[in-house]
Amino acid sequence: MMDEFRIDSHKLMYHLDRLKKWLDGEDIYPIYMEISPSGACNQRCTFCAFDYLKYKAQFIDTKKLLAFLSEAARLGVKSVMYGGEGEPLLHKDIAEIINYTKKVGIDTALTTNGTLLDKDFSERCLDSLTWVRVSLNAGTSKNYSRIHRSRPEDFKRVLNNITEAVKIKRRNNYSCTIGVQFLLLPDNYHEATKLAKRLKEIEVDYLIIKPYSHHPMSENKIDRPFSYSDYLHLDSELHKLADDNFKVVFRINTIRKLEEKRPYKYCLGLPFWAYIDSDGNIYACSAFLGDARLIYGNINQDPFEKIWNSDKRKKIMKMMESDWNIDDCREICRLDEINRYLWELKHPPEHANFI
Repeated sequence: MMDEFRIDSHKLMYHLDRLKKWLDGEDIYPIYMEISPSGACNQRCTFCAFDYLKYKAQFIDTKKLLAFLSEAARLGVKSVMYGGEGEPLLHKDIAEIINYTKKVGIDTALTTNGTLLDKDFSERCLDSLTWVRVSLNAGTSKNYSRIHRSRPEDFKRVLNNITEAVKIKRRNNYSCTIGVQFLLLPDNYHEATKLAKRLKEIEVDYLIIKPYSHHPMSENKIDRPFSYSDYLHLDSELHKLADDNFKVVFRINTIRKLEEKRPYKYCLGLPFWAYIDSDGNIYACSAFLGDARLIYGNINQDPFEKIWNSDKRKKIMKMMESDWNIDDCREICRLDEINRYLWELKHPPEHANFI
């Protein structure tokens, strides 16, 4: 079944105005940004990429963030996803932040572990969200507790929260898409189908099956050797459950790329996106949080427009193009599909006019 959300691909071709400016060598503002409201987290997942940041009880300044969002909307930022190095729903003002993001005209999304996705939050915020994605990586409470390093009862709690969110969405006819992401691991692959059946009963919109990729700075390691070729049978098995109301996105394209060499020599996608951590730092790349070389500036100190047009950002962009070794980047990169697309635009094949 087709990935109608293009989760295993990209959507940059739908922003031709920004794309043309970039191709013409003009400076552009990002289309999409990821923001981390909280450095703290209420779980310690075995696969967590940001464990090396130590889950600091650090929360983005609400007043500064709201000012940033107003400015970002004016400058052309089209979408913001709240997620990041911690659990975003731990921020005391997260509902206000989400509703304000939508109010200023920015499409808004949320990635969460779902433990705090309670009825009150869903009633306050679902109408402001384009999508919500819950990270749920087991099909039983026992395995959930082991993988998420959480209480066994949290598994039922998360499922109940998702169920309530779906009911609120349906009752109010909200357009928010509610999905679940399942990271495929040696410890949980056998529970993927069981979880999918439960999610279909709940009337979740989609389930994503995503491969694991080790973060170069993470202290977490998957000790058991495994190959994703052993799990590809799950693709057809899970798609038997899919229908018009329940989609399954098995990220086969991403899995295959684990065996490939990148076709591009440096990251071209950086002008189209940015990341803000819980301390207000704007990063070029979310895979290298904590690396000061990739910080453009900080929203607590300067306006976004000043940071984005600064000499510091230009120097970082030049460094990423000429001095950065792309082989040091994370295997599964957020911008990989965009980079492939942009590289091809910059390096067309022979006889390109014969369309």
